[in-house]
Amino acid sequence: MFDRVLTSSFASTPVAGVLFLLTLLPGVLWGAEAKVDFVRDIRPLLQKHCYSCHGAERQKSRLRLDIKSEALRGGEIYGPAIDTATPLESPLLLLVRGHDGLTMPPEGDDLSSGEKDLLTRWFKEGAIWPDGVDLAKLEDRRDHWSFKPVTAPEPPEVSDADWYKNPIDRFVFAKLREEGLVPAPEANPRHWLRRVTFDLTGLPPTPEDLATFLSEIESRGMETAYESVVERLLKSPRHGERWAQHWLDIVRYADTHGFEVNTERPNAWPYRDYVIDAFNRGTPYDQFIREQIAGDLGDAGAATGFLVTASVLLPGQIGKDEPSIRLARQDSLDEIVVNIGQTFLGLSIGCARCHDHKFDPVTQREYYSMQAFVAGVEYADRELQTPDAIQKRAKIAAWRERLAAIDQELAGLTPLARSGAMRTAVNARMNVDRFAPVETRRVRFTIEATNSLEPCIDELEVFDTEGTNVALAKAGATVTSSGDIVVANRHELRQINDGEYGNSRSWMSNEMGRGWVIVEFPEPKTVTRVVWGRDRQEQYKDRLPTSYRIEAEVTDGTWQLVADATDRQPFQPEQAVTTTFSPAGLSPAEAQQGEALIAERKQIEADIRAAEVGLTAFAGTFRTPDDIRLLTRGDPEQPKDPVLPAVPEAIGSLTLPVDAPEETRRRELAAWITDPAHPLTARVMVNRVWQWHFGTGLVDTASDFGRTGSVPSHPELLDWLSTEFVRSGWSLKHLHRLIVLSATYRQSQRFDAAAAAKDVDVRLLWRFPSRRLDAEEIRDAMLAVSGRLNLKMGGPGFDLFDKRGGLSGFTPVESFSGDGLRRMIYAHKVRRERDAVFGAFDCPDAGQSTARRRESTTPIQALNLLNSTFTLEQSEALAKRVQQEAGDDLAKQIDHLYMLVLGRTANDEERLAVEPVAREHGLATVARALFNSNEFLFVP
Repeated sequence: MFDRVLTSSFASTPVAGVLFLLTLLPGVLWGAEAKVDFVRDIRPLLQKHCYSCHGAERQKSRLRLDIKSEALRGGEIYGPAIDTATPLESPLLLLVRGHDGLTMPPEGDDLSSGEKDLLTRWFKEGAIWPDGVDLAKLEDRRDHWSFKPVTAPEPPEVSDADWYKNPIDRFVFAKLREEGLVPAPEANPRHWLRRVTFDLTGLPPTPEDLATFLSEIESRGMETAYESVVERLLKSPRHGERWAQHWLDIVRYADTHGFEVNTERPNAWPYRDYVIDAFNRGTPYDQFIREQIAGDLGDAGAATGFLVTASVLLPGQIGKDEPSIRLARQDSLDEIVVNIGQTFLGLSIGCARCHDHKFDPVTQREYYSMQAFVAGVEYADRELQTPDAIQKRAKIAAWRERLAAIDQELAGLTPLARSGAMRTAVNARMNVDRFAPVETRRVRFTIEATNSLEPCIDELEVFDTEGTNVALAKAGATVTSSGDIVVANRHELRQINDGEYGNSRSWMSNEMGRGWVIVEFPEPKTVTRVVWGRDRQEQYKDRLPTSYRIEAEVTDGTWQLVADATDRQPFQPEQAVTTTFSPAGLSPAEAQQGEALIAERKQIEADIRAAEVGLTAFAGTFRTPDDIRLLTRGDPEQPKDPVLPAVPEAIGSLTLPVDAPEETRRRELAAWITDPAHPLTARVMVNRVWQWHFGTGLVDTASDFGRTGSVPSHPELLDWLSTEFVRSGWSLKHLHRLIVLSATYRQSQRFDAAAAAKDVDVRLLWRFPSRRLDAEEIRDAMLAVSGRLNLKMGGPGFDLFDKRGGLSGFTPVESFSGDGLRRMIYAHKVRRERDAVFGAFDCPDAGQSTARRRESTTPIQALNLLNSTFTLEQSEALAKRVQQEAGDDLAKQIDHLYMLVLGRTANDEERLAVEPVAREHGLATVARALFNSNEFLFVP
């Protein structure tokens, strides 16, 4: 071909032209190969064999070969596909040529020998990939509205100045006008009062609340009356209980550990109480965040329960092999990162655990850098060190000293063993065997029977005539036994005389129901009393010796019986932990003294139990951080290079040194999240508050502000509220005031077919959106109107099931009393087990974060509210209340019933329908019907 071209050229081209062609085609004339050109030679090859797996549509192993920068960056396994320093060592070339038994492409036609040679030549020539020739353009994932700084837009000017109450309305009205819509009329005051009372407290207004509100409208004017209601509700303790429930949905709070074992997490509730208190006190949101990440560094120790709210497998629930332990640790750290990302930032950072995030600008390395901030957090109980907790512990220590003194005094009043007087039955806490003084070097305690299993004794004490415990190891006493069972450093023989009480410091025999222990003193002692117990901390009552004998070795080497169980009252299992006092064999003065000591002890024990509540919280423990490394495909068995604590580059620039202390890591992370200039923190929380008032947020994906989330319906309003939120000192109550006093919130629910045709989901807020009460609101409201609601706050939760944790088989509690009539937020929440009645109303099970509760309508909901034991009992209680408060007149009873349940009296039509039912079937039947009405179940 070239011959023909050249011949033709020589025939018609001047010599200069020929010489010019010769300079362009040296390889043709002299046989040298032309350099490989990427566009002409290599890109077609890659398109043919590689783009199907590593192109724009798919990026297996996170490798993309259609864009130069991505090819140089490489995938998640082999690093850069093209090594510019040593091109012939590039993974792309090695894999195409069959490196380590793996040939690319793995499917379809292999590269021909000529194609492989061509690719090899390109790499030999330096793998030149010119800039600006790529056919595809890499999308800038950082170019997204939520990653840009919050703006401070001016509220738009609107023509209808009489309508709006505050700047919120100007943004909303401007959007409505833009779409050719108009707002609905204002809701009547009764509807607004019911709406705002449920929104801010989760309970309905009382008839007295309504009467006061309507009176204030008449006497003080509508705006003042509305403001007065809002201030009263925000100051109510009920406010924190309602808004804490929203927060607990997000963070997956539960009182069990989850997974298959789902064991109880008995000390989780202090975190729940912290959240309630924070909302009630109006804790600034930035402080609220800092306390939940690093509250242990201040006075909010329970707040770090946030870090460990997720499901977790505890050490005894995972395999003993190292890979299982490493995987479980990675899973637990992942849950913390996920919680922080979705709760505070509205980002699914956890999606980058195994590879770069597919949509958001979060790399896999950045994910592990986020892990490094919390790499010293362990899921565990921690003793709180708040000033209140320290003070309580000091009181408890003093009380325990007094209890020990009381026990010593009571021991002196105990009837002598084998004296003919009947002594009290044995118990697990403490038993005293007093006898006539005997000189000995050895005392033997022989167990002949127990209430179950092998016997266990936490401390065996022997007192001389001066009241000194001569059996202590530190006093020189030694012990021998018939045999021991040692379990996990517990139940060792040495622990029976170490001076410490409790199951973890006890001795256990290796014989079922039998065993003996001998205490030997360094020299003879005159002893008069033996004191022993199964568990002085009163946690265990099994393995209790019920038949025994105590002997002292006398001078001739024989054993003298000094006490046994034959003169004790019969053992009663239900009294296994009760220490009783018997006046038998005592003088009247001694008996009176003993009774007084027993009464004092009972009071002190009650005080200790009350003071111990909340001293320990499942709020995490903190240690030297793990060495966090980038993991290939998220596999702990494939670690790569270590990472530093750092935040995603797209939204921040914080980086800490590798040796940064544990507490510094969490403190700095919290400071970065709460920086007023952070583009996400204020936006995310403002949006959540908006959602919890209107049912849908300005961004309807409340925990996903990333690229797969929704765009704001009112972006300027979101930014204005975010700016105002920070300006107000991160005050949530300020946000509430702005929202619930706005004309937007005060609209009625009037339906407009034309508006619905344009905006069926009411995102533009042309009326107040309808929403059903949450499950907790329904239960709490039923209790409130029936007069049975228990307003006790805080502490361990009441039971919804017959057990508080375990594998399966949870039987629901059907009838409640006492603490079971508290607000539902105080229920002991078993993870992945929904309440039998109210779980049907879309109540989250704490298995996953619930950013927004779905709202379903199912037949089981109506059946539960009609026929459950709970509904029947509250209906009966409500009927009794109405009869007591309204008297015998049925018409007045019906009106009062309607007022309590619906916040209004019955109309004439309703009276005609209801009176015959009430006469024939009773007022409780009418109450059941009202509990099932939409007017009761939906926010007006």
